[in-house]
Amino acid sequence: MTDSPQPPVPSGHQSQGPSGRKLLRSTGTVGAWTLLSRILGLVRDVVYARLFGASFVMDAFFVAFRIPNIFRRFFAEGAFSQAFVPVFAEYDQTREHEEVRELVRRAAGTLGVILSSLAAVGALAAPVFIAVFAPGFATESVGADAAGGEAGRYALAVDMLRWTFPYLLFVSLAALAGGILNSYQRFVAAAFSPVVLNVVLIVFAVWVAPLYDRPGMALAAGVFAAGVVQLAFMLPSLARIRLLPLPAWGWTHPGVRKILKLMVPGLFGSSVAQVSILLDTLIASFLVTGSISWLYYSDRIMEFPLGVFGIALATVLLPSLSRQHAAKAAADFGRTLDWALRLVILIVIPATLGLMLLAGPMLVTLFYGGEFTARDVDQSTYSLVAYAAGLAGFTMVKVLAPGYFARQDTATPVRVGLISLCSTMVINLVLVVPWALAGGEAPHAGLALSTSLGSFINSGLLYRGLRRSGVLQPVAGWGRFLLRVAVAAGVMAVLLLTFSPPTAAWLDAGFWTRCLWLAAAVCGGGATYVIALLAVGIRPRDLRMQNFRAGDPL
Repeated sequence: MTDSPQPPVPSGHQSQGPSGRKLLRSTGTVGAWTLLSRILGLVRDVVYARLFGASFVMDAFFVAFRIPNIFRRFFAEGAFSQAFVPVFAEYDQTREHEEVRELVRRAAGTLGVILSSLAAVGALAAPVFIAVFAPGFATESVGADAAGGEAGRYALAVDMLRWTFPYLLFVSLAALAGGILNSYQRFVAAAFSPVVLNVVLIVFAVWVAPLYDRPGMALAAGVFAAGVVQLAFMLPSLARIRLLPLPAWGWTHPGVRKILKLMVPGLFGSSVAQVSILLDTLIASFLVTGSISWLYYSDRIMEFPLGVFGIALATVLLPSLSRQHAAKAAADFGRTLDWALRLVILIVIPATLGLMLLAGPMLVTLFYGGEFTARDVDQSTYSLVAYAAGLAGFTMVKVLAPGYFARQDTATPVRVGLISLCSTMVINLVLVVPWALAGGEAPHAGLALSTSLGSFINSGLLYRGLRRSGVLQPVAGWGRFLLRVAVAAGVMAVLLLTFSPPTAAWLDAGFWTRCLWLAAAVCGGGATYVIALLAVGIRPRDLRMQNFRAGDPL
């Protein structure tokens, strides 16, 4: 469960980064633990769906949970982390261990003070945050949940936010610890940490909620507890590499100042994405009750392949690219990015088709029953198909962005993000608002579709920037590679279309029958894709980075 306790490599003597084989193995390691985390996350969401459905209790909880998660994007995997890892890698390459330790001490102390203050403000100003993020809640009259006697969505969300906002402090410090461990190629603890998070949330939903007079509040209390446990889980791994000093305020420390300087444009870049989420939530709060929950459940399924592969690959890439940049290994840097992009195409294209073709069956198998009705399945299917259409764009952003952050360029993603945000807002206003006003079916799916389109705009502009700057020079063979993947994915799609029963049949089937059908569809589709890849000439050895020289790969 933990990484080996060997002492860290002396600073200034780290390698330029792992080989392609080690990168692939590390991605597999992170992906395996992330897979377990996503499975438990799905279990958690199944519990939520069965116990609370797509009710206004869940609408309130998802808003209260989303607000600290938006700020988490700034400080966890967002602007702070993206600025910290390259600076940490630079220190580790060029400084003594005590200087690296002092950087960690000052960065953790400064981040902790800032986040503690922000968490206090968030708890006190909870009514304002809910009014801003979900104004539709504030326009409703206070009601009561027939099932559990909860207050209206606005009052309930305010009470929940006061429990969930402090989660920001703990999860951000855990992410800081994870960035340090990842830089030392110790990926297990950080990858396993979300498993701990999901276990705690499940425990609170199943066993603690019945003890509350307002069961929905137990979900919010579980978020707080999960953050504390998640941070505590990371600390022993830091102690083993002698990077667990007592935090101290360090505003004037040169390394911290450099991190903060890099953070400033990164904050704007992260804000761009979060404003897009805010706009989606704002519009969804005016739609029919359940819209926020339908978007959440469909997004959770779409996030499964994105987290298992896309985020796992990005987690491995950033420290590796940062070391290559610090060592001035430009050729290795570009080759690593090209290798990563081919892996994205190889995995994401069949995943996209699978999600779109099996959207209804997946939702029926995972969530149908209890408080989650057939209507909830239909409405969630619309948004899942729309989200799945953007899976390639979401994953490409995760892989291309480290190409900028590793070079300590946080300004370019800001400009790209602003363009993407404006495009998404225009699509929302042109598509979703008229859709809802006209009383069309499932207008919430338009929000998911606009988000997907925005991801392609974002990833396309990031790719163009790397090409124009000469950082990314695609190796020969891309056309042949894309054709082979398209043929193999097409064969898989034909199989799924031919043999998968319609959604109505899944609704009528028993639970274990649905599980058997879904397992057969996923395994059969995956096996067909692999066999088709082999038939068109792609072999596992082709994924080795040393094969990525002109005219050779794939």
